[in-house]
Amino acid sequence: MASIFSRIIHGEIPCHKVGEDDRYLAFLDINPVRRGHSLVIPKLEVDKFFDLPPEVLAGIMPFAQGVAKRIAAVVPCDRIGVSVVGLEVPHAHVHLIPIDSIFDMDFSKPKVKMTQEELAALAEQIRRA
Repeated sequence: MASIFSRIIHGEIPCHKVGEDDRYLAFLDINPVRRGHSLVIPKLEVDKFFDLPPEVLAGIMPFAQGVAKRIAAVVPCDRIGVSVVGLEVPHAHVHLIPIDSIFDMDFSKPKVKMTQEELAALAEQIRRA
């Protein structure tokens, strides 16, 4: 059965895209820990991050770097934090989170509430940055 991320890649489930190429997709997290929190995924469905083929693993961070720069241009923050946890969805992914302190990456904190309209507008800003 395809992961929810594979279903997003195939257009079966909508997302708020912030970046895409032939191998990777980036979109806003719908339950963000901070405004601008995005997920970067390979289009190849592999559960564990370090099980990705070397060429896919080698390319994900340069792709994420471009997305992170666009997020930082739109969302005020000190830097973009990076986290690879991999327990929530069985599809390798990287979290990009605008942060001002280490505590901004605490996944146990209440999530930021954003409407679909707010997410769509933010995604558009990030794509244009």
